[in-house]
Amino acid sequence: MEIGGLQKLTLIDYPGRLAATVFLAGCNFRCPFCYNREIVLPEEIKKQPKISEKEFFDFLKERKGLLEGVCLTGGEPTINKDLPDFIEKIKKLGYLVKLDTNGTNPVMMKYLIDNKLIDYVAMDIKAPKEKYGETIGIFNQYKPKSPSIEFDFLSRKILDNVEESIKILKEGRVDFEFRTTVVPKFHKKEDILQIARWIQGAPKYFLQSFRPEKTIDPNLEKIKSYSQKRLLEIQKAIAPFFDTCQIR
Repeated sequence: MEIGGLQKLTLIDYPGRLAATVFLAGCNFRCPFCYNREIVLPEEIKKQPKISEKEFFDFLKERKGLLEGVCLTGGEPTINKDLPDFIEKIKKLGYLVKLDTNGTNPVMMKYLIDNKLIDYVAMDIKAPKEKYGETIGIFNQYKPKSPSIEFDFLSRKILDNVEESIKILKEGRVDFEFRTTVVPKFHKKEDILQIARWIQGAPKYFLQSFRPEKTIDPNLEKIKSYSQKRLLEIQKAIAPFFDTCQIR
């Protein structure tokens, strides 16, 4: 497992728990507004100092009884085939495990849920269905010149996987939330309304304000986030679709 970073204490990443957050390198998306470029872009990953598994697990052993959970984030953790083994080692130390994911590996997610390896899932919903390919940056990653049949097929495949992950989570066998980072260039009020209609019935949906810092697309570092007033306006419009709908 390639570990690109470790936050030794977080009070916010795992709802209601004292936790550590481990950043797993690598991602199958290239969201322009992502601010974890050092563990997403291959050329940046090479430069990033790594943390060995031994160092990580030694840390967890030292914190037993002090920390309650471990947040697995990235990048995209589910692209790692050895993720179940990695989590099993964490669980054996007595920790709860939260998974942050983009939802593109429903097979892995189902396996982790079936085997009780994860206790909480936070799944990002990047955009309304028709804007998914553009928003996650796969056009720039795979087809830089023009849209094509191949690009459309890839977009559809990704969206199918995302929809399957939504379905799995809505079965309610693990505690979960959906969330969207709201970026002015990519998300208008109607886009968030479309997302809300798509995932309605989920217990929790959170809107996250975009942070214009060290983004994959440097041009986005120059734009302003939505004001709190604007986010509250959007939140009010979608709140009826969910039991809990908040801004982070």
